[in-house]
Amino acid sequence: MAATGIAVALVEDDDKFRLALCNVVSAAEGLRLLGAAATLVEGRALLARESPDVLLVDLELPDGSGLALIEEARRQHPECDAMVVTVFGDERNVFRALEAGATGYLLKDMAGPELADHIRRLHAGGSPISPVIARQLLQRFQPIAPVPASGVPALSAREQAVLELISKGFTFDEIARLQEVSSHTVSTYVKRIYAKLQVRSKTEAVYEATKLGLLRT
Repeated sequence: MAATGIAVALVEDDDKFRLALCNVVSAAEGLRLLGAAATLVEGRALLARESPDVLLVDLELPDGSGLALIEEARRQHPECDAMVVTVFGDERNVFRALEAGATGYLLKDMAGPELADHIRRLHAGGSPISPVIARQLLQRFQPIAPVPASGVPALSAREQAVLELISKGFTFDEIARLQEVSSHTVSTYVKRIYAKLQVRSKTEAVYEATKLGLLRT
């Protein structure tokens, strides 16, 4: 009788974490663990003898990159979905994984008991991505606000006030209390300031605003 369930193969070099992943997959209803590997070589052998529906793979392996396995899985098993499970959440690694063919990207703190649900979503056509990674991707593709012909962005009164408090070293929570708004609202103002100044950090915002004459030195 043919085995049923979503067939999962995983490649992870950390023994403790690999065991934890195996336990989650083995105990989950509707999932079937085909095998687990600790290295790139073992991962290649696993892909050669099995036909997984889902491949879970770490990026950094002792003998190479998990990206190679994602590319090989795409060639050998076109129907296989690959999901990265890693500690690396920087833009470079995220985009390299997506370009290699990954359709899911989770940081290891998201790979607890809920991992089974992420695997099911992936196999069903979804793309599970850790929230911090999703936000990073969205910010990467957000259009930058155009700068007026004068060359100096027009900040609202509240944005100007928040900018001045940032320049004085106040935290977002402190600014929220001073302005009598929520921390979420302060974050929204900061995002607008960053977009208008075409910067990505507090330091850059203060530097650019000072250069444009928006802040008094």
